[in-house]
Amino acid sequence: MIHLSRRRFLFMSAACVAFPAGATPAPTARWRGTALGASASLRLDGLTETQAAPIFAAVEAEVTRLENIFSLYRPDSELCRLNRDGHLLAPAPELLDVFGLCTALFEATDGVFDPTIQPLWAALATGAHPDRVTAARDTVGWNRMSVQTDQIRLPQPGQSALTLNGIAQGAITDRIGALLSSYGLRDVLVNMGEIAAHGQRADGQDWRVGLAGPEGKVQKTISLRDRAVATSDPSSMMLADHQGHILNPNGNEGSRHVVSVSAPNAALADGLSTALCQLRKHRMKAVIAAFSGTTLEMVV
Repeated sequence: MIHLSRRRFLFMSAACVAFPAGATPAPTARWRGTALGASASLRLDGLTETQAAPIFAAVEAEVTRLENIFSLYRPDSELCRLNRDGHLLAPAPELLDVFGLCTALFEATDGVFDPTIQPLWAALATGAHPDRVTAARDTVGWNRMSVQTDQIRLPQPGQSALTLNGIAQGAITDRIGALLSSYGLRDVLVNMGEIAAHGQRADGQDWRVGLAGPEGKVQKTISLRDRAVATSDPSSMMLADHQGHILNPNGNEGSRHVVSVSAPNAALADGLSTALCQLRKHRMKAVIAAFSGTTLEMVV
């Protein structure tokens, strides 16, 4: 599972109206702010600043609401309260939806995708004594979670902890895309750490997205329309002893490939790219086949 980098530049772009070549350019409204702990921007082509103001305000409010569910950095978020108290009453529907996808990914990958990896990640990130690393590894086990619509419980309160940083960026990307759609913006490219392409560009063409490999160099460009794509690179940040920051709970080294996956939604693309980094190539295709509409776009 990935520990969220807070240094990403996030953007959203929406074409509100199309206009013929040679015509007077349509107005463009721009917003800059912060989302998921990173600089963020939103560009709306075809709207004035005044027309776009309520959309910008709604995006800010929605990002804040979602961070108050999924963030590991906000002490009062639902995720932080669950980790602190060992249980959470009346979880948000968005959290339950993500947990349902986590279960599907856990089962399809034979436990490689496991949000209960957080204590092990923390132990390795701080260079903890091997005994502490072993104790942290013993807390891992998504299959021991208790998830009900009215309450969630960790398997070992006080020891277990979750991270959703291998899937939450995708889930938030999907929610922001849905919000913009509710304002009538059908042609939108959203990047909230993962990329979701809705509709088409103003010129009628599909959105074009570059897939970055090692050291951030673009290795491949793909076309997207009404699909999402996510890329995971285990070596983009290293923990102690040259351990990549995306961990395999089973203790295997994993492939350490950079993997890009496209899917009907960003949460699924995000979770799959995270998990596939820890699988050998022959296993990747089997996992992809378990989820309809998904494509393994790149393995470097």
